[in-house]
Amino acid sequence: MLLRTCLAWLILAAPAPAADLTVFAAASLRGAMDDIAAAWASETGGTLTLSFAGSSAIARQVQAGAPADLVILANTAWMDVLEDGGEIDPATRTDLLTNRLVLIGARPEPPVDLGDGAAVLDRIGEARLALALVDAVPAGIYARAGLETLGLWDALQGQVVQSDNVRGALALVATGAAPYGVVYATDAVAEPRVTVLAEFPADTHPAILYPAAALRGADPAALDLLGFLGRPVAGAILSGHGFGLVQP
Repeated sequence: MLLRTCLAWLILAAPAPAADLTVFAAASLRGAMDDIAAAWASETGGTLTLSFAGSSAIARQVQAGAPADLVILANTAWMDVLEDGGEIDPATRTDLLTNRLVLIGARPEPPVDLGDGAAVLDRIGEARLALALVDAVPAGIYARAGLETLGLWDALQGQVVQSDNVRGALALVATGAAPYGVVYATDAVAEPRVTVLAEFPADTHPAILYPAAALRGADPAALDLLGFLGRPVAGAILSGHGFGLVQP
């Protein structure tokens, strides 16, 4: 009887199996989520398999049935699409992060006042301007909105070079293929080869929010990961990469 009791106690006291989860995340989260994965492994012994892409591409992958446990997008509208389609569990949806939009250059230059349209146009001249896809990818949507609000879009749209995601636009500037670009502030922090020339005022574009949610039928540990993302250890990582934290 004592032996059976001891065995039962050992079974109950045994740690839960490590959680191995698949996360689809917006391209701008690369680097930050790599560090989150390391912290998750250290704490739980589990593995996060990370797949990065533009939010529109992630949404289409999920709609097509690509297997994942958690999605983190850079745009609430694309998460709305997944919620309306029944792909995510709406009870798990939460706004996780914020970001800022910046104009960057491929070489060190003095800052420019985005409120002075003539100065901006004079600075960019006829050079190419790298953006994420302006009709589909959140960073591109925000960038176009900001340029339109500032009265610059009509003059610059013919010089725009579009990329599948914001990290692609960042790479075009970092390699000098496009002298200028508009990306998230966190992207500029991650790439030492670019210079921030100006920050877009927050009221020139829709609020940049990163919603996260578990997919329907996801591993129950996806809820543990969502909780982990809201803890101070993850918050310190994310804020260290330049993201703002949405307060509960």
